[in-house]
Amino acid sequence: MKIKNIALAALLTLTTSLAVQASVIEPGFNSATLAPNDDGSTGAINIGFDVNFFGLTFSQLFVNNNGNVTFDSSLSTFTPFDLTSTGQQIIAPFFADVDTRNAGDPVTYGIGSFEGMLAFGVNWLNVDYFSSSVSHTNRNSFQLLLVDRSDIAVGDFDIIFNYDQIQWETGTASSGNNDGLGGNSARAGFSNGTGAAGSFFELNGSAVNGAFLDDGSNALVSNRLNSGFDGRYVFNARNGDIVVVPPTSVPEAHTLAIFGLGLILVTGMRRRKQR
Repeated sequence: MKIKNIALAALLTLTTSLAVQASVIEPGFNSATLAPNDDGSTGAINIGFDVNFFGLTFSQLFVNNNGNVTFDSSLSTFTPFDLTSTGQQIIAPFFADVDTRNAGDPVTYGIGSFEGMLAFGVNWLNVDYFSSSVSHTNRNSFQLLLVDRSDIAVGDFDIIFNYDQIQWETGTASSGNNDGLGGNSARAGFSNGTGAAGSFFELNGSAVNGAFLDDGSNALVSNRLNSGFDGRYVFNARNGDIVVVPPTSVPEAHTLAIFGLGLILVTGMRRRKQR
C-alpha cells in the first residue's frame, strides 16, 4: 500500500510539472511601441550595450515590423529572403509579413533584464499578417532578446528566440492564402551579410510550408536549442563567433508521465521481490 501511494504521488507530481509550462515570453521590454503599421521600422535604437556580431561591434539597431532586427539599415522587405545568402546584417526570430494596422497588437521593444543581466528585447505578441483584418483569428506571439554577456568578454552577448504561439506563416502578398498559410513562408535565423561560411544560420523548417506552425514538423513552440524550455532557442555569441547545435525536441508530457510511472512500478516490483 505504501509503495502504491508513493507511486501515485510521484506520478501526479510528474504529470503536473510536465503538462504545464508557463510561456517562455519574458515580461517587459515594452517601454516603446512601434505604431501599428505595415512594413515599417524604427530609427536607430540604442541597445544599451555593445554587441560583437561576427567581428562587427554595434550599439544600435533597427526594429523592423516584419519579425526581425537589422544593424546596418532598416528593412521593409515583407517576403522573407534566404538568410544564408543575404547581404543584410540581420537577426530574425520570425521573418514574415507582419501587419498590425487593423488587428492584433503593435510591436513593442525596450531595455530590461534577463536572469539578472542587462538585455534588449522586442515583442511581436499577438501580431497579425498582411493584409491585416479583424476577420483573422490566427495570431503569432514571439520575442527576441539580446542579452549582455560582457561579464565574459566585452561584446559577448546571447541571442534568444522565444515562441509562444505560431498560427500563421505568410502574408497574402507573399503568395499565402487568406489564413496566412502556404506561399513564401517564414524564415528564422541570422546573418552578418557576407555569405561566408559560419556567418549565417537558419532554423530547420525555414521557408517550408507548415513547418514552423504549432502542429508543424519543425514547430517552433515544441522544440528548443541550448535551453531547458520548449519554444526557447539560445545562441551564444562569443568573441564575434556564434556556435549553434541542432534544435532538439522532447517527448510530450503524457509520454514522459507514462514512462515515469513505468519506472516507479518497476522499482516497486523489485522491492517486493527482495522481501
